Amino acid sequence: MGVAAGLLLAVGAAACTTARSDLGTSDSSCYQALPTVTKAVHSSGRLLGVHKYSLGSLHRQAPRVFGDLPQTGKASQRVCVAAFGGHYSATSVSHPHGLAAGRLAVVVVTTPGNRVLGTIILTRPPLRFGHSHLG
Repeated sequence: MGVAAGLLLAVGAAACTTARSDLGTSDSSCYQALPTVTKAVHSSGRLLGVHKYSLGSLHRQAPRVFGDLPQTGKASQRVCVAAFGGHYSATSVSHPHGLAAGRLAVVVVTTPGNRVLGTIILTRPPLRFGHSHLG
């Protein structure tokens, strides 16, 4: 009985640790794309946030970003969208789209796979990237 109780306690502790290692958001898997998106902006600027979308929901919520991407993939294809603040030009990012220069670079990568679909240069965020509920 003591061995069974110890095993149950160990399994319970492992489950709690595993649950807490996730960020608890639907965007968590996009954090695996951080090396790829950072490389796309050549490690410049400041990460403003990252979110996961389907191409269909990105089209509805940020038509400008969607319109600047090469039109490949199905509406159900999942993508990670990362925004960086700084000073960007078409020559300072990988796969440039959008403006010739701007203060915002939005990198869109496939998930899974982390393939860059495009880096859109803008002057204003097309989506909300902050987490106002965090202190």
